[in-house]
Amino acid sequence: MEIETNAIHAGHEPDPASGAIVPPIHLTTTYEREADGTYPHGFTYSRTSNPNRAALEANLAALEGGAEAVMLASGSAAMMTLFQALQPGDHVLAPDNLYFGIRKLLEDVFAPWGLESTFVDMTDLNVVERAFRPGTRLVVIETPSNPQLKITDIQAAAALAHGHGALLACDNTIATPVLQHPLEHGADLVIHATTKYLGGHSDVMGGAIVARENSPLLEKIKVIQNLGGAIPSPFECWLTLRGIQTLPYRVRAQAANALKIARFLESHPKVEKVLYPGLAAHEGHEIAGRQMSAFGGLMSMLVKGGQDEAMTVAARVQLFTRATSFGGPHSLIEHRASIEAPGTKTPPNLLRLSIGLENVEDLIADLTSALL
Repeated sequence: MEIETNAIHAGHEPDPASGAIVPPIHLTTTYEREADGTYPHGFTYSRTSNPNRAALEANLAALEGGAEAVMLASGSAAMMTLFQALQPGDHVLAPDNLYFGIRKLLEDVFAPWGLESTFVDMTDLNVVERAFRPGTRLVVIETPSNPQLKITDIQAAAALAHGHGALLACDNTIATPVLQHPLEHGADLVIHATTKYLGGHSDVMGGAIVARENSPLLEKIKVIQNLGGAIPSPFECWLTLRGIQTLPYRVRAQAANALKIARFLESHPKVEKVLYPGLAAHEGHEIAGRQMSAFGGLMSMLVKGGQDEAMTVAARVQLFTRATSFGGPHSLIEHRASIEAPGTKTPPNLLRLSIGLENVEDLIADLTSALL
């Protein structure tokens, strides 16, 4: 089935108790056993599984074309669980412009634990090739990347990883399964911060790992999910599943708005550069065009000048909201370098824009006033 149908039907079944087509929220933490000790409904304890989480995991697996999905409490928790499934002494290759929170996770949490990592330019496959070690077990890519919107060739990265006996994990948060299917291009795992476009309304946290096939690593991920308990609540799963029903239409509308805004900003005299893979001038435009059906609702612009000039533009907006995160219906603007950790790779004159579902001409008018 196509993604519009899967978004609505995968994991959704009418409630057997009432016939309701909207699933109830199962707030229970525990489930009754039969006299013989069995669990006839397959649920024992909600840290292990819950009907709402099971439905969401089935839905995400269908959207990404994977064998199974594992829901966690946030995108960061999903990445942490993936790293925990490796062994001390293993080596991870990751992008040099990786989302700063995950880089800090590798450097400050997992390096003392014994997990080694190297950060490289994933857009240069020769650099990536030279960075492999005998102990490299995992390659992480983020395409498009946050907040610099760099593009990695998924198929080429997967071939390199597999040639060195490693797995490839692709963060697909920005593209979503509406616009990109990393598993079809050779990725072994897909990561999502479901907080963003999948939930879609800036009101629910979550993260997910979707595996292309069953494997010992996937089983270990599920063990950590169960024992560690970093899981979303039933209500959070219910909200995310509800949000996914409109995902294809929201994402395509946001991508269409974003392309118009990117073209407007590209020609503005106060803008040094627009970072958006939908523009022909973007370094990754050709690759993005091969592996994406559209270019997403997130972009960044480099304001001419420095941090002060960028902050001034952000201060002048009226319709855009100055806030972090992305993927919701409201358009957001944020000066990323000032919120990231010391040593960030984000340029000081960069503003990240999450394009929402407002009228695109109203958004352009707001940016026009802010860039005076």
